[in-house]
Amino acid sequence: MVRDNIPEIIKKDNKIPKTRILSNEEYQYELLKKLVEESNEVLRAKEDKNDLIKELVDLLEVIDSTIKAFSLDKDEILILKDKRKQERGGFDKQIFLESVE
Repeated sequence: MVRDNIPEIIKKDNKIPKTRILSNEEYQYELLKKLVEESNEVLRAKEDKNDLIKELVDLLEVIDSTIKAFSLDKDEILILKDKRKQERGGFDKQIFLESVE
């Protein structure tokens, strides 16, 4: 799945994109796959701050699109995010759990 303007960008490069519009079910599934793809790109970009920023922007765009596609409430998600952070903490302390005995 690609961003909305990618086919036009391809055409400007004198190439012919072959596209189709996804059904709602396909769209939701492809967005979930795109979350994984973009997450992996964030991981690969960790060495270059500019690339990391670009990949995080892409990831945020996919997250926002996923929220919309599944008719979720972003405010509700952010409230739950804050609640989970209060209950379970964030990642500020850089703790890595190696094992539990």
